[in-house]
Amino acid sequence: MQVWKFGGTSVGKPERMKSIRNLVIEDKTRKIVVLSALSGTTNSLLEIGEAIKQNESDQAHAVITKLKAHYQAFIEELYTTAEGKAKGQKIIKKEFDFIGSLVNISPFTLKQDKELVAQGELLSTQIFSAYMEEAGDNVVLIPALDFMRIDADNEPELATIEEKLNNLLSQQSDKQIIVTQGFICRNPRGEVDNLKRGGSDYTASLIGGATRSEEIQIWTDIDGMHNNDPRIVKRTFPVRELSFEEAAELAYFGAKILHPSTITPAKMRGVPVRLKNTMEPNAPGTLITSNVKNVNEITAIAAKDNITAIYIHSTRMLNAYGFLRRVFEVFEKYKTPVDMITTSEVSVAVTIDNPENLDLITEELSQFADLEPHDYNQSIICIVGNFMADKAGIAKNVIDALIDIPVRMIAYGASEHNMSILVDTKDKSKALEALNEGLFKF
Repeated sequence: MQVWKFGGTSVGKPERMKSIRNLVIEDKTRKIVVLSALSGTTNSLLEIGEAIKQNESDQAHAVITKLKAHYQAFIEELYTTAEGKAKGQKIIKKEFDFIGSLVNISPFTLKQDKELVAQGELLSTQIFSAYMEEAGDNVVLIPALDFMRIDADNEPELATIEEKLNNLLSQQSDKQIIVTQGFICRNPRGEVDNLKRGGSDYTASLIGGATRSEEIQIWTDIDGMHNNDPRIVKRTFPVRELSFEEAAELAYFGAKILHPSTITPAKMRGVPVRLKNTMEPNAPGTLITSNVKNVNEITAIAAKDNITAIYIHSTRMLNAYGFLRRVFEVFEKYKTPVDMITTSEVSVAVTIDNPENLDLITEELSQFADLEPHDYNQSIICIVGNFMADKAGIAKNVIDALIDIPVRMIAYGASEHNMSILVDTKDKSKALEALNEGLFKF
């Protein structure tokens, strides 16, 4: 059993969906195929939801009409038989009737909003499985809403997912291809919910771990994980092997090819993850595993934007024990994760990527500490590799490469796989280029 996940651009056009079907059937391994919504669909659904919230029903209906027309044209081009086209149009009618029914609901709550956004994955998987059925493939659609669960903290209920999914799979033991939705799930109230944006990768990893799969394959339009951001840096190259730890750091700190949570379920069950390119299916891509053959001092670089730096000074001066505890209790209270931290005897600097509760955090911190003005529009640059304690010169090489870049913070030593640098976002592109030229051999 393998798990193959395809993103929105991989299934965003009829010809792409046809090529995905060819990839799936050419490989004879039994597999679960996880699909995202067709590219652009989720944004349209969010636009519809926003129009409903603003009581702009005409605007909502206009976006619905445009999106429906896109899907109707998609169906006509994808299917080849009258029966297939009729089945596809039936799928479109059912789902868009539901979408249209939400427009006049008042109040339009978060529950309806999440039901609306889920329609993207429900559409793509029904269309794809019906297309495979038209071609005579041995396929079945298993709804993710029948097995994917999250708890009150929005964390996956691993035991429940494993039990429900394996029960469903045992009932379809004669099927070669199992299609399901990425991203969507149910919450503790049984309502439709989701794993947040980009969560289809997470779905694939959760399924791969639950089924003890041979391999999880994440198919995108990029040839694996690159050593740097190819959208910014001129010279990059694909990294053929990564450890779970390296991949997790890169994903969390901005590597767009992976959702930040993807690696954990796969690592827990020891399931390798392979990143593949739908445009070049024969390319090796990137293999993420616990058994990396080639260990590099520096493997890759990623950057994370929209960072806010907070500078906190104890009012008790020296020997202020308990100060850090009080600081982090505030962040815990408002469920705001900290990315970077640096400390001195009486001061601490931290970064956050979610400013939703920043005003409340600032107010509470000010009750027992002095604060400098926050630094907004910052970027964390994460340098990932194998920084063993007995290796000399790694930090020097990084700092030397950034000699012309103002550095706000440095975090190094807490992990053997990560060195993080904070810079102003306006300096990010220059910093990524400088690190690329200074740390890698071409």
